Amino acid sequence: MALNFPNASRCYDGSKPCVRFWGYDVALEVTFDVEEAALRRFHSITEPSEESMLAAFDAGRAQIEKAAVRVYSRRSCNYVRLTASDF
Repeated sequence: MALNFPNASRCYDGSKPCVRFWGYDVALEVTFDVEEAALRRFHSITEPSEESMLAAFDAGRAQIEKAAVRVYSRRSCNYVRLTASDF
């Protein structure tokens, strides 16, 4: 079965800063972090606040999920950090 994203939840992690979301490969939960530099491709971020980072994620969600599938297929594991170079 392919990686899918049935749960639309996402959260901001200010310690990194990034937005985290989850995908599923059959029963395996995969955690994805999207770093700030990658999110800047989808929305203007003047400072890495929760509001601006989540808005950027929402604006680019379809492209982010496509990149997540591509990166995950190269290195299947339960944690993947998406960087600007993944887009």
